[in-house]
Parts: sequence; structure tokens; C-alpha cells
Amino acid sequence: MAELFCNGGAMRGGNLHHNVAQHKFVGAARTAPIYRFFSVRDEFPALLLSEDGGAAIEGELYDVPMDNIRTDFLPDEPAELELTVIALDDGRSVLAVGLRPGYLESIPEQLTEITEHGGWRKYRGLPEQD
Repeated sequence: MAELFCNGGAMRGGNLHHNVAQHKFVGAARTAPIYRFFSVRDEFPALLLSEDGGAAIEGELYDVPMDNIRTDFLPDEPAELELTVIALDDGRSVLAVGLRPGYLESIPEQLTEITEHGGWRKYRGLPEQD
């Protein structure tokens, strides 16, 4: 099993939640304050490790077997994202998806920085989940 940080459609109430819904919900979580956060074409969010201008980004943690991450979760992820390891605000390292290296420079017109919102739900004006 691996802890997987979800910060977009895989969160509760999201269009991709079915990819993690059958696995243990560990709880709400936040990244360490070292990530910038982008909306890609206003379709999905993307984390990017940053040396400056980062913030803590809200999401959810799920305990998911590695095989299920490979077979159920990753196939639905957009090509602009890749599996990576991120730091949480409590110091733990967990799996997540982030913006692929070079995309900030290669598709800047498709990216809107939303770091100041601190989370996808807040940016989209979606209700918090209980």
C-alpha cells in the first residue's frame, strides 16, 4: 500500500473519485508550502515544486495498493501530469501527480496559476466534503 495525495478530480465528489473510492480514505492533507498550483486549461490541477512562491495545497490522502495506482489511477491522468513524490506539511513523503518537467515553459498559455487559492475546490468554488 502507498499513500496517494489527490488534489483534483480524484477527491471526494470529483469526476475521477471512482479511481480511489474503494480504498481507505486516510484524511484531508496539505502539502508542504513549497508548491505552486496551476489549472491546466481549466480542466484539472497540477502541482509544481517551486523554490519560491509556493504555498501549502489542500488535498486528500488515500491508502492505495501500488498495483491499483498503476492500473486504475494513472491511466485516467492527463498526459501533462506524472507520478511523483511530494512533501506534506507534517514532513511525510507521499505519492502524487505533478506537472511534468518542461510543461511550464512549453504550454504557458494553457496554465493559469491558482496557488493563492490553496486548493482545487476553493479555486472552482466547490463545497468542502465532510
